[in-house]
Amino acid sequence: MSLLSSLFARKDDRAALRPLYAMIVATAREPHWYERGGVADSLDGRFDMVAAVLSLVLLRLEALDAKGESARLTELFIDDMDAQIRQIGFGDVVVGKQVGHMVGALGGRLAAYRAGLAGEAPLSEALVRNLYRGNAPAPEALAYLEGELRALFGRLSGQDRDALLSGRLRG
Repeated sequence: MSLLSSLFARKDDRAALRPLYAMIVATAREPHWYERGGVADSLDGRFDMVAAVLSLVLLRLEALDAKGESARLTELFIDDMDAQIRQIGFGDVVVGKQVGHMVGALGGRLAAYRAGLAGEAPLSEALVRNLYRGNAPAPEALAYLEGELRALFGRLSGQDRDALLSGRLRG
């Protein structure tokens, strides 16, 4: 390897997390969230579901004391959101602001879901605020969504670090 190529070569330290991120997105896109859970099948609704599933994974990584992996997984999310916004056709000035809002939204949701799953606050309130944008769905839809997210979190909680990082969310 030449001196210049070694200087500019950057090892992708996030490569090992790509299967996990792909599984997060695939899980968030499962039709049942939208059909039975009543989440809007729209750009906003899909973002909300990715943020919800990602939050559950980040909470599991937090419990495993995997701070580096958590940070790199969040970087993958930021890169993905940046690419999605650019694909829609927004320019550079708008992209940065939008991604900043999305990262802030992720942080707020992470705190809300952490409190809801720990029993410190009603999870249903966090779901109405974050997945339904304040418009409460039919009670059956909300109960379904809450039950499915709790079950997913339970499966994640049973995963060891290696299984989780490999992208096997479904236990």
